[in-house]
Amino acid sequence: MARVLIIDDEPNVRELISYTLKNVESVELVGEAASVEAGLEAIRNYQPDIVLLDVHLPDGTGFDLLRHIERIKFKVIFITAHQEYSIQAFKFSAIDYLLKPFSPEELEGAIKRALLNLHKDFNLSMEVFNENIKNTIPQENKRLVLKTTENIFVLTIKEIIRCESDGAYTRFFLTDGRKILVSKILKEYDELLQNYNFFRVHQSHLINIEYMETFNKLNGGFVIMKDKSSVPVSSRKKESLLKLIDRL
Repeated sequence: MARVLIIDDEPNVRELISYTLKNVESVELVGEAASVEAGLEAIRNYQPDIVLLDVHLPDGTGFDLLRHIERIKFKVIFITAHQEYSIQAFKFSAIDYLLKPFSPEELEGAIKRALLNLHKDFNLSMEVFNENIKNTIPQENKRLVLKTTENIFVLTIKEIIRCESDGAYTRFFLTDGRKILVSKILKEYDELLQNYNFFRVHQSHLINIEYMETFNKLNGGFVIMKDKSSVPVSSRKKESLLKLIDRL
């Protein structure tokens, strides 16, 4: 049974979480707190497996709380009321979050994902998050966390040649020849990487423009990447790709 702790200063949010957790198997609510100070004490007392942690607390932030912990031994699901706040950093770091107001279904989904990843080290994701939130590193050195069933991979964007849809999964093709299959749809990575020289050339294909070698406009249209892979270009994407090439 996974032990869950809530750290949020809004009583109605704690009440919603508490009520929802009663319908989730394999978890038990062990405690609640409403501040950084009380949250740290609760973590020491209850030794939780999962912490639902509000970003904004009366005496600081959820990030301040985590900085007081030398080694994080639990999974964190952040809660925030600000859509723009840290959302991209959360996504690049593969850290789960809930945006207020959230539904019981969204909360249950986040808890179930945390249960699947209890054996994985959260500190690595948090390290990448802290790096990304500062936003001071060069674009090509920005790091992305990918989680598979067995492993956590931390990549720089420049290591990714292309991504390919595989149903509800996305397969990453890397410069060193590795292929990594992640249980997220391609659309999520399209939205995340579109400002980093990635282009969706086809419903099933997202490419890093930096590694595009040739664009063949014949036979339906396709691009050859620097790893010699051939990627189809959909007819409705041809014009946009040509315009992008002209701007390079």
